[in-house]
This record gives sequence, C-alpha cells and structure tokens, in this order.
Amino acid sequence: MTVQRAAYLDEARRYGAWDLPPLVETLDEIRRHLGDGTPAFGAFDGARLVGSVRSRVDGERMEVARLAVAPDVQGGGVGRRLLEAISERAPAQVRVVWLFTGAESDGNIGFYESAGFVRVSEHLDAVGIRCVTLEQKVV
Repeated sequence: MTVQRAAYLDEARRYGAWDLPPLVETLDEIRRHLGDGTPAFGAFDGARLVGSVRSRVDGERMEVARLAVAPDVQGGGVGRRLLEAISERAPAQVRVVWLFTGAESDGNIGFYESAGFVRVSEHLDAVGIRCVTLEQKVV
C-alpha cells in the first residue's frame, strides 16, 4: 500500500485529485484483490518492495491494474519488468491486455506505447479525469 500511494502522488498532484482510487484503496481491499487468483507481482530490492502490479481478468481481456514503482527507483526498469511479467502470465484465455492512464500523463503514455500498447479510446474515470485506454494483443 505504501509503494502504491507513493507512486500515485505525482498523478494526484498533476490532476489535483487526492481521491484517486489507488490513493484511497484500503489494505483490506488490496488483500481481497490479491486473494482473487488473478496475476499479481511484486518487485523487490533485497527485502524492500519497490514495485507492484495487479490484474483483473474478464473473459478474453485482462486489465493491468495498479502498476506502481517507488519514486526513488522509477526509470530503472522495474516498471517495464513488472508490465512484462503480468502480460506474459495472462491466463490462457486472455487475448487482449489493457490499461488506462490519465490523458495528460505523457510520461506514462509514452512508457506504455514503448512497451507495445496502442491507444484505443478515451473516457472520464470515476473522479472525472480524462483517461486514455491502451491495449496490447496477446500472442
């Protein structure tokens, strides 16, 4: 929970939205999500958790959810490895991996596009932020 909150603070500042779901999600909600059997991974530097990612599977589609990297290690490849790990371990029926990020989060969008994701749509999220949905076909 600490890594997730630290990782999403810049997004909260960018949008002036301190109620972003990753910032208000409780430890019990995280535990329930981790217990649902969908792929989830952590990245460690020794005993320290420096990144995490979870997913949600719906039929042939899997959402990459809550990709988070500790701010002091961002840019060092942790996020890329987590994104690759979650995508590579999608359940057999999954044909599309998707995610969304804020439409003004140019760094995030560039990161996802460099990993092979393509923009497919825009929408307003639960707190009214314009978001971009990106997808990648599973091969």
